[in-house]
Amino acid sequence: MSESEGPSLKPAQGRFGVWTGSPVTPEQASDIEKLGYGTVWVGASPAADLAFVEPILENTETLQVATGIVNIWTAPAAEVAESFHRIEKAFPGRFLLGVGVGHPEHTQQYTKPYQALVDYLDALDAAKVPTSRMVVAALGPKVLQLAAQRSAGAHPYLTTPVHTGQARELLGPTVFLAPEHKVVLTNDPERAREVGRETVDFYLGLSNYVNNWKRLGFTDEDLERPGSDRFIDAVVAYGSPEQIAARLTEHLQAGADHVAIQVLGGPDELLSTLEELAGPLGTTG
Repeated sequence: MSESEGPSLKPAQGRFGVWTGSPVTPEQASDIEKLGYGTVWVGASPAADLAFVEPILENTETLQVATGIVNIWTAPAAEVAESFHRIEKAFPGRFLLGVGVGHPEHTQQYTKPYQALVDYLDALDAAKVPTSRMVVAALGPKVLQLAAQRSAGAHPYLTTPVHTGQARELLGPTVFLAPEHKVVLTNDPERAREVGRETVDFYLGLSNYVNNWKRLGFTDEDLERPGSDRFIDAVVAYGSPEQIAARLTEHLQAGADHVAIQVLGGPDELLSTLEELAGPLGTTG
């Protein structure tokens, strides 16, 4: 990747975006755009046809859509490349393809994940998907370096500002870095931790996440289910809108270009929380 490709994403994606486990409706996307968020990230390993993307882009003007992430084991590269080109032709420059390897404990075919990811990126390259419109899900140093070499940058999930700082140091100044961070809009720490643990519990059984958290200084005791208060507080921001905004901004101060905000507490909380955060985050100014 040339140095010029990394920074090109930064203005388009905005400083803050929204991460969801399923596609938002076109109407929700319009509201998110009006609130000033630059990107909607859609997780949960979407299908290779990426059929959800166009309805969102049709109903918005500048909002970017990104995948966070397409799973290389469940979405064939050739089909994903076709989908990318279809979307790019209709909406030039508004779709960002995030890809990743998924989790070894939950994918039967999960063997030699690093080489499989390299092969997948090779296939996308061969299909002329531009590296400037791709990011890679990355936690550890090896995959972070691959993300820098083979795509526009990295999309770390369930990390902390400390990880963001370490990733930025490893990636250098020009590579796009867009971590995800979870939020619960409540001033009740016990409620926030309860909601946070409901989501984080799944990942406490996944070796790639656990190993990454241990590199960040969390102990076996911290990571034993249901997770210590110290750990949950590090990966789930809560409190007033101002307190949450300050926590999310720590990622930017540590070197992130963009922060993908995942609102916890159910679908009814999404837009109301984003509206409360918009002012303190400065997305509407």
